[in-house]
Amino acid sequence: MKSPFYTAEHDAFRDVMRRFVDKEIAPFAHEWDEAGEFPRVLYRKAAEIGLLGLGFPEEYGGIAADQFMKIVASQELARAGAGGISASLMSHTIGSPPIARAARPEVKARVLPQVLAGEKISALAITEPGGGSDVAGLRTKARLDGNHYVVSGEKTFITSGVRADYLTVAVRTGGEGAGGVSLLLIEGDTPGLSRIKLKKMGWWASDTATLHFDECRVPAENLIGEEGQGFKIIMQNFNSERMGMAAGCTAFARVCLDEAIGYARERKTFGKPLAQHQVIRHKIVDMAQKVAASQAMLEMLAWRLERGESPVAEICMMKNQATQTMAFCASEAVQIFGGAGFMRGIKAERIYREVKVNAIGGGTEEIMKDLASRQMGL
Repeated sequence: MKSPFYTAEHDAFRDVMRRFVDKEIAPFAHEWDEAGEFPRVLYRKAAEIGLLGLGFPEEYGGIAADQFMKIVASQELARAGAGGISASLMSHTIGSPPIARAARPEVKARVLPQVLAGEKISALAITEPGGGSDVAGLRTKARLDGNHYVVSGEKTFITSGVRADYLTVAVRTGGEGAGGVSLLLIEGDTPGLSRIKLKKMGWWASDTATLHFDECRVPAENLIGEEGQGFKIIMQNFNSERMGMAAGCTAFARVCLDEAIGYARERKTFGKPLAQHQVIRHKIVDMAQKVAASQAMLEMLAWRLERGESPVAEICMMKNQATQTMAFCASEAVQIFGGAGFMRGIKAERIYREVKVNAIGGGTEEIMKDLASRQMGL
């Protein structure tokens, strides 16, 4: 049944995205996953169809987009069943919004057009080895020295960290706590910056890095917003990031469902297709039920955001709902595939390996529950 939230414009963009994924990503997803990276030219190709510019200011090459256009983009990308490609290809959606929102006009004009054209890669660097979502407790320091900040410290688990040309980095310019946090734009060729590529359980095609800043000198005009305002700017990113993750996870769950249905209709055991065994049919119905519930919740929240609401508690719960749905459907799909589900190459196997990164990234399930409960006044 067609959702009432999507217009002809959304449908047209979905068609563009589907052709792009079918031609430029899906045929190479397994190869790129095994290689641990994908070609940089994919960024330019994504920019050509308007994908990279969604929601960014038109003056810098962006395209006006509502919440549902962003859902279309996330969910069509997920059809390739390769979360690592989606994560790095779209890392600018968390790295560049602070620039668009709060950087100096000359910095915006220099950086954003290159990123949105797919010529440069943008990443966000907040997490540190000593703390994940504890932004207020970060330790990377930046001291002002003349017309430069001198940055020393370390970040880790940074998506696109190896290849990023522009890093939006959370640093401590003041005292302890949230009030001492600022944001700096640090360019990838800055002397003193070194990067270590990390090996992961999933998202193999996404480069993920630990970054070391050894007395890196960063022009003072690269400060994003005012000193001490970094925490507030970072918090403004989270609703969008979590909605994007929820959209993708729900779509990955649907990919597992579709792949399991296709396999169950073809694979025969005990003289009949798997789909004719009651236990398999029940598994598939359970998967479909969870996907439908997650999609409905996602779209209702998107509608509320479009109306100007800020349902933080529900967005936190939505992220958990979507990641749990993804985990359930990935597990059941692999079970339905049996031994074939344990072999590399099918979408369900890749998605199964990527479950945990979604349940952790953007705030763990435990943090989401705590934030939601506080928003509820508990």
